[in-house]
Formats: sequence, C-alpha cells, structure tokens
Amino acid sequence: MQRQWFGRLCLVLVALVASGCLQAEQENPLLTGAERADAYLPLLGDERVGLVVNQTSRVGDRHLIDFLRDRQVKVQKIFALEHGIRGDVENGGKVEGGVDGPTGLPVVSLYGGSYAPSEAQVADLDWLLFDIQDVGVRFYTYISSLHYLMQACADYGVPLLVLDRPNPNGDYVDGPVLEPDFRSFVGMHPIPLVHGLTVGELAQMINGEGWLEGGAQCELTVIPVAGYEKSMAYSLPVKPSPNLPNDLSVRLYPSLGLFEGTSVSIGRGTDFPFQVIGHPADTVGKFSFTPRPVPGASENPKHRGKQLSGQDLRREPLSIRFNLEYLVDWQKRTGEGGEQYFSRPGFFDKLAGTDALRRAILAGQGAEEIRHSWQPDIRAYLERRQPYLLYPEG
Repeated sequence: MQRQWFGRLCLVLVALVASGCLQAEQENPLLTGAERADAYLPLLGDERVGLVVNQTSRVGDRHLIDFLRDRQVKVQKIFALEHGIRGDVENGGKVEGGVDGPTGLPVVSLYGGSYAPSEAQVADLDWLLFDIQDVGVRFYTYISSLHYLMQACADYGVPLLVLDRPNPNGDYVDGPVLEPDFRSFVGMHPIPLVHGLTVGELAQMINGEGWLEGGAQCELTVIPVAGYEKSMAYSLPVKPSPNLPNDLSVRLYPSLGLFEGTSVSIGRGTDFPFQVIGHPADTVGKFSFTPRPVPGASENPKHRGKQLSGQDLRREPLSIRFNLEYLVDWQKRTGEGGEQYFSRPGFFDKLAGTDALRRAILAGQGAEEIRHSWQPDIRAYLERRQPYLLYPEG
C-alpha cells in the first residue's frame, strides 16, 4: 500500500501523455473517462481495485465491471451508493450489501448505514475507482458520497481514480450557495445549487479548497472526458436514478427538486416524474394526474391516490434552466399558508442550502428579486472554481 508519490505521479503523467489527455481534443469525438481505457489501465496494472459504480458505469454498451475484468484488472469489491449498483432502489431506500449476483463480487453498502468505507474495507485495495454519472445539482447525493470516499482515501492512504463524465446541467450556474449551517448529506459544499462542475472538477475543488476534515487531501487522479465543452448538450445514455428517466427530467430536476420540501407533487408515483407539478387544491391547471405506488421509484408517493391538477412540463425545451418562478407561483396556487406549503421546512432549507429562500418566498418576494440576491455569491464562486476546471466553457 505504501508507495512513493513521485513514482505514481510519473506513471500518471506517462499514461495521460500517451493517451492524449494533455492535448487539445476538441475535434475528436466525445469519450467519457471510462471509454479512455488507454489512460487508466496502465495505472491499475495488476493492483487491487475497489469500484464505486452503478448502472451508469458503462464503456459503450458494457458495464465497467465486466470491461475491467475482461482486461484482467483485479477487481476486489464493489461499493454501492444511493439507488444501488443496478439503479433499482428507490429514493432514500436502504441499499443492502452482500454479493453481486452477476459477478459474485462482494458488495459494500455506503447508503443506509455508513456513508464512508471503514479502514478494514479498504485495507486490501491499492486503488479506489469512482465512475458514476452525476446531474450537476448540489442535492443529488452522488457528490456527497464522493466527499466521504475522498475522506476515507485521505485517512487510509488509498489513491482515488475518478473516471469523469459530462454534466448534463453543466452549461450554467445558478441558485443559492450553500451556507455552513445547512450542510447535510443533500448539500455538503459551499457551491451553488446548480454548480456547473463535472465530478472530476468537483473532486479537484474539494481537494484544493481543503473541504475534507482537517484540510486533508486524498491522492487523486482524474481521467477527463475527451472532446467535451461545458456548453455542449449531453444526452444521458442510461437513466441516473429511478425518478430521472429522461433528459428533460434531468434538466427540470434543479427547478423541481426543491418541491420535495413542500406540499406539491412533482410526479413521483407516475410515469413522468420530475416533469409535472400538481396539488389537490389547484384550480388553474388543465392537466391532472394521480400518484400511485410505482415499485422501485415511489411506493408511497405524495398525495397517493388523489387526483391532482397542475402543469404538464413535458413540452419544455431541453435548453430549460433553473426556474424559480415555479416555486414562487405554486405557493399561491395551493392557497396554503407558509406552514402548509413548506410542509418540511427543515428539509427544504437543506435542499436550498439556506433558509433565506424560504423566508423570501414567505415575505412575498418575486423570483427576480430573490435571484438577484444570489449574484454576489455566484460571482465569488465562479472565480473560486476557476483553477479546478478541466473543460472549456464554450
């Protein structure tokens, strides 16, 4: 396990140069980090590897687990995050450890008990490899799991390899920056709600800004996406979680995710989650839907069995960005007071990363006034993140 940093750094640089990672590749096809095998297989060699993967961890049409094993990589175990390694565990559902049926590899759950592996669970590893598709929203918990993994790697001396993937919401930055008092598993870093970073860029920022406990840093290697710019539209080849079934739901997720702390439904328990908005008291909407149990996605959805009236957003353009107007308008449409509308105020504040948003809405402020209040923090963040960017902003 003990090795000289210099020797490993030389090996990383040799692999990156040989694969073209350090050259401009704008004219080349987009290749995810996982698809750039020539850049990372030399690093793994015959060393023992633990994988942090799920259903999005693909190399073409193959799962990364199978791809690595076919190339004689010594995969020792799999670490499972929220939704499990096959992506079939519903939001917040406990992820069980055990054995992965298709491969026979041991599975260690990092969701439902501990968020970080123990020293014993990584003692037999020479590398920890992270390859998970993120959606670029602070409260999407894969990046919180990344933080805990980085902490474990720093604490126990295990190097971390991140195979980067595009951010489908990476073309802009918006929303309140998280305040320290509202730090939780649905928001761990002082970044905007829509942060505009890939997982690899965020990992570099976590290290560089000293956000791990005690300012620790883990030994980090990021394999970048080839041919990627932040302005590019990116269609996810595999849905990242049960309630984000398509590209539009991913683009609407920043806007509709905050409704999880309110009395309003955003389509959990339907065939179109995160693509509609509804409430039993709404009298304006021409569209209606009835939430029902949906195994693996929402077995006890909000307003279960009730007909809700509201908005059908399925014709919104894929260019849509964070829309605060939905949240402001729907307080009026429900006809509810603050305590009823913000039915889970503490959770709402954790999602928002501040209580200022909820208080501003209750005070009757409009969307533009609220958004204006974020701008100084966003400008400071954009400057702060600059050293960690891996891709042109386009």
